[in-house]
Amino acid sequence: MRRRDFLLRSAATTAALGAGQLVLPRMIAASAPREPMDAALNRELAMRALDAARGAGATYADVRISRNRSQQMGTREQQITFFNDQDTFGFGVRVIANGAWGFAASRELNAEEVTRVAQQAVAQARSNAGARQRPLELAPVEAVAEGRWRAPIEIDPFDVPIEEKVDMLLRANTAAMGVNGARFVNSFMAFLKQDKTFASTDGSYIEQTLYRSFPVMDITAVAADGSDFQNRQSTDVAPRGLGYEHVRNADFVGNAPRWAEEAVAKLSAKSVEPGRYDLVLLPTHLWLTIHESIAHPTELDRIMGFEANYAGTSFIYPISDFLGKFRYGRDFMNIQGERSSHGGLSSVGFDDEGVRPDEYLIVKNGILNDLQTTREQAPWLGEWYQSQGKPVRSHGNSYAEGWEFVQFQRMPNVNLLPNTERDVSVEELVSGVENGILIDGDGSFSIDQQRYNAQFGGQVFKEIKNGRITGTLKDVAYQMRTPEFWNGMDMIGGPSTVFMGGSFFDGKGQPSQVNAVSHSSPAARFRGVNVINTGRRA
Repeated sequence: MRRRDFLLRSAATTAALGAGQLVLPRMIAASAPREPMDAALNRELAMRALDAARGAGATYADVRISRNRSQQMGTREQQITFFNDQDTFGFGVRVIANGAWGFAASRELNAEEVTRVAQQAVAQARSNAGARQRPLELAPVEAVAEGRWRAPIEIDPFDVPIEEKVDMLLRANTAAMGVNGARFVNSFMAFLKQDKTFASTDGSYIEQTLYRSFPVMDITAVAADGSDFQNRQSTDVAPRGLGYEHVRNADFVGNAPRWAEEAVAKLSAKSVEPGRYDLVLLPTHLWLTIHESIAHPTELDRIMGFEANYAGTSFIYPISDFLGKFRYGRDFMNIQGERSSHGGLSSVGFDDEGVRPDEYLIVKNGILNDLQTTREQAPWLGEWYQSQGKPVRSHGNSYAEGWEFVQFQRMPNVNLLPNTERDVSVEELVSGVENGILIDGDGSFSIDQQRYNAQFGGQVFKEIKNGRITGTLKDVAYQMRTPEFWNGMDMIGGPSTVFMGGSFFDGKGQPSQVNAVSHSSPAARFRGVNVINTGRRA
């Protein structure tokens, strides 16, 4: 589009919004029709790629053909601030030759190109073999001759008109701005659809379709004299591996005034006094602490140093000193890894190595029990698994963001399991606190490279005195060391307190790849945590 046409259409849109109408420029009002992937052609080309890799000397090969459609849009008050709609299609071939990995990819999907790329991947593996210390060993996998999986969505977000999506955001913004003291509001939606075909020389052929949806709103309240501002984000609406029904069920228009009122209430709230407090953490907050201090440090590639240059390492090292020995928390603490929860961002039928993921306990009865693995990594824990009478198999934790990226170990859904003996309520958790703070929603945070020392903020803070909530606080953040913090958890809530939070944009690897992951948790109580005041100036 020429600059002149862009400016004319942008001006027309601005005028229409000023008149109370929603008219999107033609350039973003509709995407080109998205033709479905040709399943028969994909199968033929995948088999050709595998044959070419074997013919070039590969002892193992897999091919992934994928199409990613993503859409993002943002608004501020009554303005559309951005819109992106992308569609990318291609394939990648990964091989083992001479005991080393090789990978190559292309956006051109035809017979000649898949042959060329497969041969290129083998040539790369041969070059990489000169630097290897030992040949690769893959854990065995059950072949899946005809695998199918589709995310459990009700409404495909890409079938919903853009006008409807933007209109919902603008109406929610209006509702938030109707609260006295609310000054600014930003709202946002993001959607992803992945069509994936996987084939391997182990005999697997798998087709999957994944969806993700993420609506979010951030409201800023400003004091009348300009002396203070406070924010409230819609953290009680988490991203999900669902369709547009998740956006509608979130009811942004109905919830926006409440979020705005909570932002305004923090303006007149008491600023926290630094010191030691008992904390009652709601799962809208606790999911992020789980993500940073449990899920990340139990990634096996991070532990072994493969992410040290970018994502960091882990305090869990050497592994032999920790597995089966390290007390992460009290006996009732159980941390589960899985990729099957309904609407979980990491939920799939099969991982990107063709492995059907299992459910496993990373922490069992408070003790570190297992780690996140792929087919390459599972044999690294062979002695531990054998000592426990378990098979050496991948947990199905392999993922690649798109066709152009090589798959590697990525986080499953990692969950703190609730109290199963009785349904402990949030009120009961609060009743056992003499001097404490209840935290709702995640906020800013900081954590070191080994995931050992950290600081976490939140969205809404309630003062607790003698077992009762007595008012609102602000400027709250707590500091923690991972082992002390989790061993200070003295009670967890029951099933009625469970909520699934998550990260839509979790980065790792070089070149960097984005994954999405959910974390389910009950509310929980922690004793004697150091709280600081984030609003004080030196």
